[in-house]
Amino acid sequence: MELGIFSLGDIYAPGGDTAASRTDDITSYGVAAERAGLDVFGVGEHHSRQFAVSSPAVNLAAIAQATDRIRLTTTASVLSVLDPVRVYQDFATLDLISHGRTEIYAGRSAFAEPFALFGENLHDLDSLFAEKLELLLRLRDEDSVTWEGAHRSPLVDAAPNPSARPDLPIWVAVGGTPSSAQRAGALGLPMALGFIGGTLDHAKRLVQLYRAAGRAAGHGDEVLKVGITSHFYVGESQETALEEFFPYYQRYLAPETNGGRGWRVDPAGAQMLTARRGALMVGGPREIAEKILDLRAELGADRFLGQVDLGGLPRTMVHDSIRRFGERVAPAVRQVLGS
Repeated sequence: MELGIFSLGDIYAPGGDTAASRTDDITSYGVAAERAGLDVFGVGEHHSRQFAVSSPAVNLAAIAQATDRIRLTTTASVLSVLDPVRVYQDFATLDLISHGRTEIYAGRSAFAEPFALFGENLHDLDSLFAEKLELLLRLRDEDSVTWEGAHRSPLVDAAPNPSARPDLPIWVAVGGTPSSAQRAGALGLPMALGFIGGTLDHAKRLVQLYRAAGRAAGHGDEVLKVGITSHFYVGESQETALEEFFPYYQRYLAPETNGGRGWRVDPAGAQMLTARRGALMVGGPREIAEKILDLRAELGADRFLGQVDLGGLPRTMVHDSIRRFGERVAPAVRQVLGS
């Protein structure tokens, strides 16, 4: 089971964050993740000034030059509004820079801003994503692509440069929509499921839909991989972790910092989510290891990525969390799984 962390690069300006400081933070967290022995580091993509990263491939290229081993992914590229040719070229280039450590998480977007910015119609969200995902896969899988769709000009014998390796991993990022899980399964692509609310039972239903669609389409279980992402903090103990983390978690989710899209969370609600089957991965090393092992046992998860910094979480707390994850949680998980 692969273990890693990711950042969405949110900017909490009242805490002194800037796009420049958050860019430096993200690079330092990627380097720290490799030093801690983790397997994967991811960077998200947003197109409003509440976030620092709009081009994950650029940030990941900086991390690639400062690391040697860790896998680098986007969590997630907003494919619905992007040109698949440009996405393919960017990540093929990143794959050369990183010497074969690159992946793509392709997502639809939970925000309206990128559709206005790139001139796409939000009402076409699903058809945009489906069409652009199809083209991205063909660009990866074929030497020369002739293609025509409804949302982009046709291609005739297109051969973008550079050419990515044929097994460049492309995951489908799923936020909780059943049809999205079924699409990933039908295509035989790995699914990255955002597990940010509810319990394991909610996640299990989506994983079951994903695998059922994949098997019905003739795909074997070996290609139907599941990754889980969640809000994350490893404290020194279960008792202190939520107390330390909660003010930043509450701030991150609040409507005021999400353009009205967030929600209120109180300590009691957060405490429920940190319970053994809850979605919030916050606790001491032993509790986090147990919850990750539950993801493996109940969902068959192949990967877990924790969102390691949010809501203005201080850099020292983030680095301490990464260190505990690498030094205490990951060895415990790997020992049980025999890897």
